[in-house]
Amino acid sequence: MKAYIEQNRERFLEELFTLLRIPSVSAKPEHQADMYRCAETLADLLLEAGADEAGVCETAGHPVVFGQKIIDPKAKTVLVYGHYDVQPVEPLDKWKHDPFDPQVHDGAIWGRGANDDKGQLFMHVKAFEYLVRSGKLAHNVKFLFEGEEEISSPSLPAWIKAHKKLLKADICLVSDTTMISDKVPSINCGMRGLSYLEVKVVGPNKDLHSGHFGGAVANPIQVLCEMIATLLDADGRVTVPGFYDRVAELSRAERRMLARAPFDMQEYKEFLGIREVRGEKGYTTMERTAIRPCLDVCGIWGGYTGPGAKTVLPSEAHAKISMRLVPDQRSAEITKLFEKHFRKIAPKYVQVEVTPCEGCDGFTIPMSSAAYRAAARAIGETYGCEHVPARGGGSIGILGEMQKILHIDPLLMGFGLERDTIHSPNESYLLSQFFAGMESIAKFYDYWQ
Repeated sequence: MKAYIEQNRERFLEELFTLLRIPSVSAKPEHQADMYRCAETLADLLLEAGADEAGVCETAGHPVVFGQKIIDPKAKTVLVYGHYDVQPVEPLDKWKHDPFDPQVHDGAIWGRGANDDKGQLFMHVKAFEYLVRSGKLAHNVKFLFEGEEEISSPSLPAWIKAHKKLLKADICLVSDTTMISDKVPSINCGMRGLSYLEVKVVGPNKDLHSGHFGGAVANPIQVLCEMIATLLDADGRVTVPGFYDRVAELSRAERRMLARAPFDMQEYKEFLGIREVRGEKGYTTMERTAIRPCLDVCGIWGGYTGPGAKTVLPSEAHAKISMRLVPDQRSAEITKLFEKHFRKIAPKYVQVEVTPCEGCDGFTIPMSSAAYRAAARAIGETYGCEHVPARGGGSIGILGEMQKILHIDPLLMGFGLERDTIHSPNESYLLSQFFAGMESIAKFYDYWQ
């Protein structure tokens, strides 16, 4: 594969750049045509790579790209999942160049989608191309690329349920996650779930003059802040009753295994520009972001925030709240528990509304499986050192759904790094990771028998 990459390096980059130039922002209706253009480009790339068939399929939302090559109906089948939609690019003034004008400099590809997830799904297309053209492909391969992952995949579960037979496979191979570092290759063996909601606290029926009414009428912003402040206790634990009922404690052996990942606290703090860390008592920083649930306020607003002064006592206040969940916790259940608790702690002088926004369950992956061992061997050989198992702190909600619907486990062979700043301005993807990913994926097919 190394020689094939070297021979085709410039072609690979130009083909990827064709994808990166398409502003496939799923959250914005004005990019509807771009979503189809990107999907059609991907389908063409799959056909050129050697797929027997590939095309664009309609859903209730943005289209799905499906392609496949069947070597032998009796052979093992890999279902490759990825997404071609990208995050909005704002704030534009923070970008060093046009986010949809991809460039290569400083050893990396720069542009929106360079890593998440166009760059990473593209590795699978090229590894597949190599296996086909070299005559080494011994597995059936199916590709499922969606255009709604960045908006929580609202249309994909129904499409998967309607095409279960078409999507039948033995493993779901995914590159949409990160490694610990390019010197410490890792494989995610689980991801957290999510319960995301918006709360609204309403006081008086209109905005009031803060001089005439201040001190006599409850201020919804202050009340909301007081309520939020009670959601975590002094030990950093979520105070919602029942929140931890399904949280499984990892054994000492499991915690030791995950602790193999190197971690430099001083470097971590310097990278984030903070003086100290904070989190649930009794757990390390790495554990807090992987194997433990948490609650965070992602946004809060109300009243007047424009220039100058406006002496107003606001009628209402709002906040968006995210709860990351560990496997065994159920998003729908946690959302209900939160709503019940938040209403209970609301004082009588305000009214409360709780609106669920997004949710998904977490999942784990058996490290004892033949597929996981094959991935570990492939990555270890490519990087020249043993891999480290890790847990992902984020969520890819659709993977849990696919696990339930198709009864197959996801295998997370991600090659992104924290330095890539996905979802932020100046997203990038190291060329070394891009090419190492292709090589590792090709080796995975060799070792998964």
